Amino acid sequence: MKNTTPYKIKTITEVHRLASLEKPHHPLISIIDLAGMENAANIDTVLFDFYVVMMKRGCDNLFYGQQKYDFDEGIMAFLSPGQILRGEEGGIPKNIEGWMLFIHPDFLWNTSLAKKIKQYEYFGYSTNEALFLSDKEENMINGIVDNIKNEYHSNIDKFSQDVIIAQLELLFTYSQRFYERQFITRKITNSKLLNRLEDLLKDYFDNTDLISSGLPSVLYIADSLTISPKYLGSMLKQLTGLTTQQHIHEKLIFKAKEKLSTTELSVSEIAYELGFEHPQSFSKLFKAKTNQSPLEFRQAFN
Repeated sequence: MKNTTPYKIKTITEVHRLASLEKPHHPLISIIDLAGMENAANIDTVLFDFYVVMMKRGCDNLFYGQQKYDFDEGIMAFLSPGQILRGEEGGIPKNIEGWMLFIHPDFLWNTSLAKKIKQYEYFGYSTNEALFLSDKEENMINGIVDNIKNEYHSNIDKFSQDVIIAQLELLFTYSQRFYERQFITRKITNSKLLNRLEDLLKDYFDNTDLISSGLPSVLYIADSLTISPKYLGSMLKQLTGLTTQQHIHEKLIFKAKEKLSTTELSVSEIAYELGFEHPQSFSKLFKAKTNQSPLEFRQAFN
């Protein structure tokens, strides 16, 4: 039976050893060229204890998250510590091109990126959520990566870390810009996803026993759409200006207004039917969203 337990890689030095490469020039940051890695250890599933940024071409047998990626085009993917990367049997394909950038969290300690890196939500993306780049964008990213590589290959001095951190911030900022461009240029695909979200919420509030199930969570919505919660949130924010939680609340308020205007149920009964354990919580949310209490809305409507 095939072993699916992830192989945990704790150090960048271990990455180089498994890839049959010489020791890294810096123990906490490294960039490796994927071409010519046929001798790399054949490990199907790995879990890194550090950040990984990938640029790949010509690879169609790697999994990122739970679904398969087609790496025939040049794309980028981002992994945070503890995220799993899976492959198929056969090891690294011979036609693969690109690089992998490894950044140990200790390298960021006491720098501007130590906390800021958590703001780049694409480190939490998964499944089919890679960043597709134009040739111009790819050349720009490769130039920044070359600068990082040249810096840590040079003699290390007191400015080295600051220079590399500045280049990493530039890399992450451009990646953020390109992701937001992708949300816009893939508007048809994203609009379909938005329609699926609306249908999912409508079906949930129309057909689900909210008394026993409660309100849908962001994780439930993301799983139902086979998308990561962070990617869904980023896409919705770009398209609608609202978070996933706000979309859930919008649908909730719509159903609440419907019940307040078409039934004689009390506010407490409506709150209970909508999955609230405490009517006060429902009334507080309703007023925050509508600037009216449920009773004020009912009176105004009537």
